[in-house]
Amino acid sequence: MKKLYLGLTALLLANTAFSNTLLPDVSPASSGQHVFINIPQLRLFVYTDGKLTKVYPVAVGKALTQTNLGEHHIGVKAFNPTWHIPKSIQKELKDGVKTIPPGPKNPLGPVFVRLGDPKLGLGIHGTNAPSSVPGVRSHGCVRMKSPDALEFAKSITTGSPAYVIYQMASLNEDANKNLWLAAFRDPYSKKNLDTAALRKSIAAWAKANGKTISSKRVDAILKARTGAANCLTCAKGVKLKAPLKSLTWNDGTAAYSKPKYIPKPAPVKNQVLPAGSEIEVDAGDSTPASAAAIPAAKPASTPAAASAPKSPAANPKPKATPAYDEPTDLLF
Repeated sequence: MKKLYLGLTALLLANTAFSNTLLPDVSPASSGQHVFINIPQLRLFVYTDGKLTKVYPVAVGKALTQTNLGEHHIGVKAFNPTWHIPKSIQKELKDGVKTIPPGPKNPLGPVFVRLGDPKLGLGIHGTNAPSSVPGVRSHGCVRMKSPDALEFAKSITTGSPAYVIYQMASLNEDANKNLWLAAFRDPYSKKNLDTAALRKSIAAWAKANGKTISSKRVDAILKARTGAANCLTCAKGVKLKAPLKSLTWNDGTAAYSKPKYIPKPAPVKNQVLPAGSEIEVDAGDSTPASAAAIPAAKPASTPAAASAPKSPAANPKPKATPAYDEPTDLLF
């Protein structure tokens, strides 16, 4: 009974977080799955056939080891991976350890999903430090709480497009026809928030809906950048009501963000590595001594078709994986 209660509580919290998260200004594929990772928002969004199906909190790369922006594809998956420690981190640790086997001390957690060209060394994976999610903490990979990572890995299809974006604001209309604004911090110092386009979009929506919006309130939200959803058109205490519609504020209009039509993709086979496969990526929170010499990440180009199939398809069920209990200690 206690386990059932805890499970229902976790589900309720997840659904609440889902409904309280404003959507980015994106155009997901009309067919198949499409992933968007918004760095300032520290969220990963999954769309299926043009509709939002899941939102996850994530930890992303630090300013010195940024998560590569741009278009990628979901690659191979490895359940219960072995972490092959990169030489840069081996030099820092100086303990002679070259690999970490599957288990509670592995910073990759119970699963690793390749993100983009393998040469980039990126992935979406679990963690042995759940308290680090969400955050700006990694060496470039996208880190999830391990239960979320498992759910994501089992549901996402190899070859699905995955965009890493950098939007410092979200502007949504909720089910009650109220307008909501959230502003996020700038972890990579991009300073790319187009406030003129954002204000133009707010003004266009207000005019189209016969509403008056305080410019001082907008100014305060943009200055604070707390990441919280703020209602621009309702009284204090009114709650956000799903479903939400994102406005195309980057274009300065009151139009809704819409799915982008693509032909229905042909079925492809999921790529799953044998359990325990070695994965070499920079995982964990510590910064190697050589990190100061690492240049800022460059936007990634679309991977070649040979390394990332273009056509997503239905998921075969992966082999069952053992239960994974997350510890609270950091590896280093």
